[in-house]
Amino acid sequence: MFQQKTQAAAYWTKSFRVSKADIDYLFAQFLENETPLTSREVALTIVRHRVKQEHDRLRKLVKKGEVFQPRKAYQVGQELIFPASDFAQGKVVSERPGRNHEIGEFTVIEVDFGGSNRREFASALPVPHALNLDEDGGQELKLPTIDPEEVMAEFGESIIDEVEARLVDEPDAIFVNGRWFLKSLLADVNIGHLHLAEAILDLAEGKPLPTTAMMDEIGLSPEVSPALREYSLDVALSQDDRFDNVGSAGKTLWFLRRLEPPEVVRIPPRLEYRPEPYDAGALTDELRALEAELADEFSPMEPPETPPSELTVTLIYPHRRVGALPMNAALERMLPAAGDSPRIWVTLVDEQTGDEFAGWVMREGRYVFGLSDFYRRHKLPIGAYVTIKRTDDVDRLIVSFSGHRARTEYIRLAIPNAGRLHFENFKRSIGAVYDELLILGAEDIDGVDDVWAQTRQRNRRLHEIMADLIPELARLNPQNAVHAKTLYSAINIIRRTPPGPIFAALVARPEFQHVGGPYWRMAADRQG
Repeated sequence: MFQQKTQAAAYWTKSFRVSKADIDYLFAQFLENETPLTSREVALTIVRHRVKQEHDRLRKLVKKGEVFQPRKAYQVGQELIFPASDFAQGKVVSERPGRNHEIGEFTVIEVDFGGSNRREFASALPVPHALNLDEDGGQELKLPTIDPEEVMAEFGESIIDEVEARLVDEPDAIFVNGRWFLKSLLADVNIGHLHLAEAILDLAEGKPLPTTAMMDEIGLSPEVSPALREYSLDVALSQDDRFDNVGSAGKTLWFLRRLEPPEVVRIPPRLEYRPEPYDAGALTDELRALEAELADEFSPMEPPETPPSELTVTLIYPHRRVGALPMNAALERMLPAAGDSPRIWVTLVDEQTGDEFAGWVMREGRYVFGLSDFYRRHKLPIGAYVTIKRTDDVDRLIVSFSGHRARTEYIRLAIPNAGRLHFENFKRSIGAVYDELLILGAEDIDGVDDVWAQTRQRNRRLHEIMADLIPELARLNPQNAVHAKTLYSAINIIRRTPPGPIFAALVARPEFQHVGGPYWRMAADRQG
């Protein structure tokens, strides 16, 4: 029959603007409840207020006059309410007979809405009409019920955008750790409190602490509610460079910046990828399949729709050297969402021993740091399979590998010599399952680091590095050829590169000869 303004989609998507009255109401709620709110909770608070305002307005209008129904007769001078016209109020100023051959006789009333706004309506209609209320003659107008949660479910995204855009312009509004509040209502946190917080974190044995774990010892005013004390301390800590919130989205974990490993303060150069343009369309179906199999974090792979419960990745040299896991598209879906800091602290659990250790999720660099001791303890080789498993706690992950009794096997060993890498087959003891095409060894770590540094300093072209490595790797194979995956693994010893640019160069450049399947060698006229 009629629709309230707050029922219309256009009201929330096109017309909705946060007004000063909305801000005043919100700030009053902050003052009354002393509770910080997320952006969604702020938006829901305003939506509830708007819906209630509209409902109360209509109730008041209905009480001022009789609700117009076409089936009823009215007298001149009578005050009427018209729900179908946004509950406009008007007075009947005249009436005249009306007749229609289909519906019979009725009365036409003229209604004055003020000013020069006058309109005519059919009344005393002898036929049913959509604007009539209950047929027993009752005057009760039942206003539709609007659920603010349903409004947020349908239009929440645009409402939240509008709310956030308005609040950032409010001088007294503050947003910390995903929640809004008022600066003027914060509890007093002084420099002494912050010194105490630093001392508490110093004694935490290298682990971050939630705000609540420090509140009692810091001694903030007990007259302030616990929620406000916690938020006030969060604000103060976030504004002091000594502290870093390393919790995932919706969680607060404070850590001292001076205790953070260098590898989480900045991306380790070993893991930096300097993008090189290449023609992805040049890759054959076989090479594209290999690219998907390798699942490099810098390959253009689509993430899975749902987070996998477990995932296996293969170690390449830079991750083994730094002590990191490659955060490819699938692993990223398993990890907790980012909070205020680019660093997220997670707990990693060694499935073989049950030991727990710290992990750092670094989305900007696309890696998880903190596995050096894990790799070293289990003597995992380059090419080893590492499995990550989710738990009920998104901030807690299990890491594992497929182990077996150590046995002696031949592997390719990288030997630095005169600024280049050479390769030889040597026997080594291996106690983990690995990819035979990716496994490599490097015992002269300092020498390999020198080759990597020279390659980086000279900014050697990718195809030049490939031309050095292909003959070295091919001569270890009876067919005098190298598998594309092996070449990818070897290149990454001295230059971080995903498989795409390597595979594209194999196809496009004339010095590289395809010898069938995923195998390549230097062209005959380029040998030597």
